[in-house]
Amino acid sequence: MKPNRAAKYYYLKFLRLQGDPHSLALGVAIGLFVGITPTIPLHSALIVALAWPLRGNILAALIAATAISNPLTWLPQYYFSWKIGNWLLPGHLSWTRIHTLLGLLTSGAGYKQCLAPLKHLGLEAVGVMLVGGVLLAIPITCAGYILSFKFFSALRKKRLEKHILT
Repeated sequence: MKPNRAAKYYYLKFLRLQGDPHSLALGVAIGLFVGITPTIPLHSALIVALAWPLRGNILAALIAATAISNPLTWLPQYYFSWKIGNWLLPGHLSWTRIHTLLGLLTSGAGYKQCLAPLKHLGLEAVGVMLVGGVLLAIPITCAGYILSFKFFSALRKKRLEKHILT
């Protein structure tokens, strides 16, 4: 799907959502937050786990997460998560360590030789990426809530005016 076509598709999906503007905006904010964090295999489960008790619209959250987390955005999201996480947790995950591990994995070394450094780096990488991802997601989530609340409030007002006129 072309970028302009994809943007229009998600815009039309948002236009068709029904519900309270706060619930819809909260769903969008939850979707943006989860979509930006480096938790790709758990996105849907995390969205439901957060949106349901917080009374955010689950469908709006799923659409927002899909729009923000896609193959075109993964690289910059992960890069900035890594940079922010490394800035806060200095020395935990340097490019040299990642490059060394990648070299070990591609060198044909045995399974046992790769497992220990991978396990050690894996825990540090998770910490760095999660801290960076959460901090990257916070301002985007706040802006997403405010903008989507205004959007859904205006949309609701327009629908009410149209309903009154007919």
